[in-house]
Amino acid sequence: MTSAPETGTSPAAAAKERKTTKKARAGAQGAQGAHVAPAKGTSTKKAKATEKASKAAKESGGARDGSKAAKIIELLKKLNGATLAELMKATDWQAHSVRGFLSTAGKKHRLKIESTRTGAGERTYNIAK
Repeated sequence: MTSAPETGTSPAAAAKERKTTKKARAGAQGAQGAHVAPAKGTSTKKAKATEKASKAAKESGGARDGSKAAKIIELLKKLNGATLAELMKATDWQAHSVRGFLSTAGKKHRLKIESTRTGAGERTYNIAK
């Protein structure tokens, strides 16, 4: 009725024997090392630039229709250009964000943006022709 083996040993001795067997296996696993994934090899393929997307962006003028960048470019194309306040209102951006966009727009959208100061001291931005 007991679950101990019928070898004449007490149940406590059988439990002790099982515990020592488990410890021996754990020690053997430590000697072999843990199950670890092998190190990755270096890839021979290199990532390719997506030329289709960049060509399409260059041909269409850069900014997507309806984007904030497109709104700014449209305002800058006006005859007198646009003031910083107008650009901020159109995009809901802060002044430093608008100025940051203007500084990078020349590179990304291939635009030459001129900045002039009006008699009232307000700065006006427009696209050079």
